[in-house]
Amino acid sequence: MNEFASVLDDEAVAVARVLANDHVADVVEALNREPREAAIELLCAVPFERLVEIFDQPELESAPELAAALPRAKAGKLLTAMSVDRAADILRELDEPARSELLGALAPPLRATLLSILGYPEGSAASIMTTEFVSVPSDWTVGRTLDYIRKVERTRETVYAIYITDKDTQLLLRATGLRRLITGEPQDSILSVALDRMPVTVTPLTDRETLAQTISKYDLLALPVVDHGKILGIVTIDDIIDTIVEETTEDVHRFGGMEALDEPYMKMGFLAMIQKRAGWLCALFLSEMLTANAMQSYEGELEKAIVLTLFIPLIMSSGGNSGSQATSLVIRALALREIGLRDWWRVALRELPTGLVLGSILGIVGICRIALWQYFGFYDYGPHWMLIAATVGAALVGIVTFGSLSGSMLPFALKRIGFDPASASAPFVATLVDVTGLVIYFSVALVILRGTLL
Repeated sequence: MNEFASVLDDEAVAVARVLANDHVADVVEALNREPREAAIELLCAVPFERLVEIFDQPELESAPELAAALPRAKAGKLLTAMSVDRAADILRELDEPARSELLGALAPPLRATLLSILGYPEGSAASIMTTEFVSVPSDWTVGRTLDYIRKVERTRETVYAIYITDKDTQLLLRATGLRRLITGEPQDSILSVALDRMPVTVTPLTDRETLAQTISKYDLLALPVVDHGKILGIVTIDDIIDTIVEETTEDVHRFGGMEALDEPYMKMGFLAMIQKRAGWLCALFLSEMLTANAMQSYEGELEKAIVLTLFIPLIMSSGGNSGSQATSLVIRALALREIGLRDWWRVALRELPTGLVLGSILGIVGICRIALWQYFGFYDYGPHWMLIAATVGAALVGIVTFGSLSGSMLPFALKRIGFDPASASAPFVATLVDVTGLVIYFSVALVILRGTLL
């Protein structure tokens, strides 16, 4: 048994040596494929500096559990060497008592900083900021600032943005880029090379979407988080990219008609996956029962004109598809701030004629299909086939128009009452349009086919 364990240890060390020479992104990808026990064994064997690089990667799955599995002394040393924002992310996802134990292994100043970050709401600017940034007093020269950057470079998240504060009040005055700094004369004042305007800032409670839009709008590499004029930390562009990916993933899951997964797909347990999907499916199933109620209301018409049932799937899918299209467009436009709540009527005025034109196109295609099948003898729709074709065509115009209009308005309604517009999932929109589509279809049939088939 001991010999076997020794062989395993030797193999782990050999693999760890290989991982130590690979690109850190490739190492993280390889570790994500390993079982938890094997990943822990490999992490214990890699050099400490490499370990810090690995845990600093947001792509490392189950990082909190892996950190908690390390010896407490080593885990505390790891959190101390990591970037502050990444260490806060790991601690935030840990349960007690592991979180308190790891915090207890840290030096008091770092512990206080991490507790301060953890005290902010998840998803806010302060919750993802790092306190490791370059800040210098306003009376420094360019040369002194460059010397300072050389000394602290390894302990800072980024040195591409330098923040200038008042030497007495510590209030943020200016920001300058490294390029402007290295092109200045060493004896020049640091203020002389900075742009003569206040830097773009955000408050600690700014949400992630606003952060992403601000960084994109002003083409920034880092965004300072300021409270009452004093800079608390910075949010870097790599943090924003990570949060955008996470936010987009959540929206895609919700739009697919399920709860957002909080773990990678292949890491989700069977029962957890059922829990995430069963609730929404049950809700949609219960909603679809209204379709059966609608069909029961027109049972007499169906008995008289069985041919109408042939086109029910066509009618329902067309309305649902048009509604899903409109919902997707509006949700994305809302997310990008291309439109706001006050623009609902503008969207309605666009979707109404759009729905009419799209419905007319589908209606013509449906009429042509019935006419061709009747003409070539593929199916006999009876002596009143032209009226049936007119019913299908007119119903498609109404249903596609209603689907486009309701699908575009639903995200506005959800956002107005405080819900995420992405909750207006495609299946939910399709269910809504299915029920109303049947009502529109049979109402049109009653008007056109009255006195003939009905």
